[in-house]
Amino acid sequence: MSVPGHPGGSVSSAAHVPAKALVLTAGLGTRLRPLSYIRAKAAVPVNGETLARRAVSWLVSHGLRDLVLNLHHLPATITASVGDGGDLGARVRYSWEQPVLGSAGGPRRALPLLAPDETFVIVNGDTLTDVDVAAMAAAHAESGAAVTMALIPNPRPDKYGGVEVDQGWVSGFSRAGATRPTYHFVGVQIVAARVFAGLTDGVPAETVNALYPALIARERHAITAFISDASFRDIGTPSDYLTTSAELAQIEGDRMTSGARTRIDPSASVVGTAVWDDVTVGAGAELVECIVADGVNIPAGARYRRCAIVRADGRAPQGRERLDADLLVCEID
Repeated sequence: MSVPGHPGGSVSSAAHVPAKALVLTAGLGTRLRPLSYIRAKAAVPVNGETLARRAVSWLVSHGLRDLVLNLHHLPATITASVGDGGDLGARVRYSWEQPVLGSAGGPRRALPLLAPDETFVIVNGDTLTDVDVAAMAAAHAESGAAVTMALIPNPRPDKYGGVEVDQGWVSGFSRAGATRPTYHFVGVQIVAARVFAGLTDGVPAETVNALYPALIARERHAITAFISDASFRDIGTPSDYLTTSAELAQIEGDRMTSGARTRIDPSASVVGTAVWDDVTVGAGAELVECIVADGVNIPAGARYRRCAIVRADGRAPQGRERLDADLLVCEID
């Protein structure tokens, strides 16, 4: 089996898949507001299944069952969704952060749970991809690199920052809008614990913005690129979330309105809309391509189109948000 994106040789075994994985679920989800006022980003349901549960299920399908999730923002929304992972075939433990420690500081904090002398997988908690983890792990083992990043050709250089690759090795990182051809990181990487071991526990730190450029400066072949045609779906903004939910509804069957204890009046019209838990939609209401978060009561006869709707709970509107009685409403681009 050839190894995409790696400069040498071939491998034929999946025996190199690490034993443990860290799922990064501590982020604030600022671009997902107002939805992230209600749930942590990883606890947001996408076609009826939270991102965190999707990540755990995906890792279990690749033989990774010993998992750590890091927590900071609205942690109870994640723990309530995933629990100990037993119903998904996993063992899940949690690494708590106060303050939030970032993409490098988070792994540093979690090292004691990940056995600090081992290699492990890191997955972004908002990642939806089908990267071949076994092939990636084999490539990582063969390369001798400290880090292997899963990359695809950058689908939107105007929107996404890029990863620069030179002969199969990651050579640098660029911001969105760069004119040089770049690759897009899809949120899966395999790392040696030593990469994070030198950081001070409890001090926020970032990978792409600081740690990895410094690592490359010290070791030119520290980070290898695993380039493939893996799928990638974004959940970054309410618009991205709605698009991905609708795409998965087409693939998996429509569960967008399957929130627990939700009541939708038979005379209401709910089209292309994600409905979370404990929602009531009144008679004659019309919702078109909306996101309705936990506990929202849509009054009878109300009409919303392409809006994210959450309970205001005393919050003042910001940016594109507006108050509509006791609801905070944000138009979706």
